[in-house]
Amino acid sequence: MIRILESAALGRLLARRDAKMSDAEAIVRPILEAVKKQGDKGLLKYAKQFDNFKGRTVQVQQADLESANSRLTDDFRAAVEIAAHNVREYAEAQLPVSTIRKFSKGRELGQIVRPLDTVSAYIPAGRYTIPSTVIMTAVPALAAGVPNICIACPKAVDEVDGTAHMLGVHQVFRVGGAQAIAAFAYGTKTVPKADRIVGPGNIYVAAAKKLLAGEVGIDFVAGPTEILIIANEGEPAYFAADMLAQAEHDTDASAILLTTDRALADAVAVEIERQLETLTTAAVARVAIAKNSAIIIVRDLEEAAELSNRFAPEHLSLHHEELLPLIRHAGSVFIGPFSPEAAGDYASGPNHVLPTSGVARLRGGLSAADYVKVISVQKLNRKALSKIASSVTTLARAEGLEAHARSVEIRLPAYPHEGRLEDTLLVRGKTVA
Repeated sequence: MIRILESAALGRLLARRDAKMSDAEAIVRPILEAVKKQGDKGLLKYAKQFDNFKGRTVQVQQADLESANSRLTDDFRAAVEIAAHNVREYAEAQLPVSTIRKFSKGRELGQIVRPLDTVSAYIPAGRYTIPSTVIMTAVPALAAGVPNICIACPKAVDEVDGTAHMLGVHQVFRVGGAQAIAAFAYGTKTVPKADRIVGPGNIYVAAAKKLLAGEVGIDFVAGPTEILIIANEGEPAYFAADMLAQAEHDTDASAILLTTDRALADAVAVEIERQLETLTTAAVARVAIAKNSAIIIVRDLEEAAELSNRFAPEHLSLHHEELLPLIRHAGSVFIGPFSPEAAGDYASGPNHVLPTSGVARLRGGLSAADYVKVISVQKLNRKALSKIASSVTTLARAEGLEAHARSVEIRLPAYPHEGRLEDTLLVRGKTVA
């Protein structure tokens, strides 16, 4: 049975369980080192050890992708098409744009946007295999114009391989865990070196991404999934269903409801138990509900919003839209009774690769903007440079960077040089005092 607690008891629940990341890091370090030094040899060693891989190369052949695609049902194919369309539409809206404009006379500034060369996505295949993550990681890359998109999944699953083929992603690798992350980070003869690695995974995948951040770009280090709901009214069955939708992911998942209404709290608790009776994933969900989840009685909605900001949940469900201005930290927000978290997991448009474990204090979910570089552009004419010259040269000399200052002055023969450059400048072949 889920716990019903007063808000004063929330502190312990907000302090998320230690994921024992340091233990996982110790385990994956030798794996990363072996793949770095040995390339495909090290990769195959650990793929056989941990993924039960029996082939000679981890690269999936095009014929196998085509075969998997041919076995997809019409219903599944239609579902992928709808989801991919909505995700791409949203991703395209997220992209920064290239622009150059005049800020003042003779001073034009802007930016150009360029895709990364190679991105790689990890597709989990633990308790569940998640083909929707192929959509969520590959489609924004396609929207961004990334030319080389790779995915790794340790199991041969038609829905994963077939979805990749449907989307036009042909670089698929049958490898998982830290060894997959290492291969993408360092590159091997078989696996391209990535500019960025994205996608969720278990603690060993998370540990590998953490250790390799800087060697390669990553999205974020993810922990167990979580949802927080704020509601003072509404249909108890809806709230119970949303909490169980998170709880069924993993025994370490958490689901929290904040409410001022004790009657609603009791009704949701009863409804959770009723739905668990017929839930096929109840063995997992029941543990997560009992161990990591709770219904919290708060004083008012303002306190609920502040507690939510302290938690910085991966998924935040707001029954009351007027609370949105109070929200500062969340991975993704779902507003109203007909915006279930599951809609965002699959087909509404925003990405389901989201920050957990409080990382939502720093950033939101995976975005098409994660797949591009924004490169600044500046163009000054002589007059515009003259207007800022004193600022540039004064700051440069304050920092002791004389050549910086001279690089401006040499372009401006009318600029007072104060005896510098031997009191003269050579401008267009003429000596100028």
